[in-house]
Amino acid sequence: MGDAHRIGVVGLGVISRAYLDTLHGHPAVRVTAVADLDASRAAAVAAELPGVEALPVEELLSSPDVDTVLNLTVPAAHAEIALGAIAHGKNVYGEKPLAATLVDAHAVVAAAAQAAVGVGCAPDTVLGTGIQTARAAVGAGSIGRPLFASAMMVTPGHERWHPQPDFYYTAGGGPLLDMGPYYLASLVHLLGPVRAVIGAAGRLRAERVIGSGPRAGERIPVEVDSHVSGVLEHVGGALTTITTSFDGVATTAAPIEVHGEAGTLAVPDPNGFDGEVRLFELGDTRWRTLPPSAGYVGGTRGVGLLDFVSADERRAPRANGDLALHVLETMSALLDSADTGRRIELTTSTALPAPVPLTAAEEWRGHTDRRPTSP
Repeated sequence: MGDAHRIGVVGLGVISRAYLDTLHGHPAVRVTAVADLDASRAAAVAAELPGVEALPVEELLSSPDVDTVLNLTVPAAHAEIALGAIAHGKNVYGEKPLAATLVDAHAVVAAAAQAAVGVGCAPDTVLGTGIQTARAAVGAGSIGRPLFASAMMVTPGHERWHPQPDFYYTAGGGPLLDMGPYYLASLVHLLGPVRAVIGAAGRLRAERVIGSGPRAGERIPVEVDSHVSGVLEHVGGALTTITTSFDGVATTAAPIEVHGEAGTLAVPDPNGFDGEVRLFELGDTRWRTLPPSAGYVGGTRGVGLLDFVSADERRAPRANGDLALHVLETMSALLDSADTGRRIELTTSTALPAPVPLTAAEEWRGHTDRRPTSP
């Protein structure tokens, strides 16, 4: 296998625990450094992970002991960290979205191309058995020619459980930008890239009440649309209706349904790696659960980065920058359409990522049971 690919992690919030649990001890990669604006947090994480050094952010970005920067900062800092890493000749893989704005995302992709380095981006949940089994079923003709799909994300709002929920309701927040990447990346895997969109949105409540933590009971303003709906026109001709909402209590709808001439697929939550894929064939009388037939089994956050560093000239990274840019433009176009009332044609597209063959957990985990204590 050769030398392990060296990873430097910037941003040590809650999500970093899941990534480090996956990556630390894996034989294909070596976490060499961590950094955070809170130096004490970085020192505490490094102390728990043998062989990992705590560095200031700028030193990590320029470190000769880092091949790829794992960017787990807040969305507003995604572009700054990515561009800094690229300027030092590093590959960069980040949490979604690729950047806070479409302009910044284009800048990241262009800079990486000029520097001949790689860009990868979450979500990697689409590489699990849930979405990949559904994709395999569509590809095998189980529903015939796909005609349309529906995608539904409904929650009463993150302020009910998050002690500091303000950013969900300010610029760059809202249900589409928060959760949309999971659904849109999945829809690209299932139905291909998007050609054009029509959107509608509303801000149905002016305030939210924090439900937990030291600020419980405090009212915060809602500065962005909290309910976004739209229609996606896929290049292949299928249509998707999508709704993302922080204003509903519950729904019985499947997270994603794909309807074809010969059947319907019910697809599990794209924010998870697995889940039941169900098929109802034309003329049948019941739903049938499909066994997992593709995807990384038992996937966890970070499997997309392992996929990224193992790519070569024969197979491009699956959670790649072009896909992330296309997803971000799709979301931006939906919001612009909602604001202007116009149908918007997209300027980006993306190649369909290679399907993931059914890969046992011990294979992508590198045949190791070494798991660190979560920082």
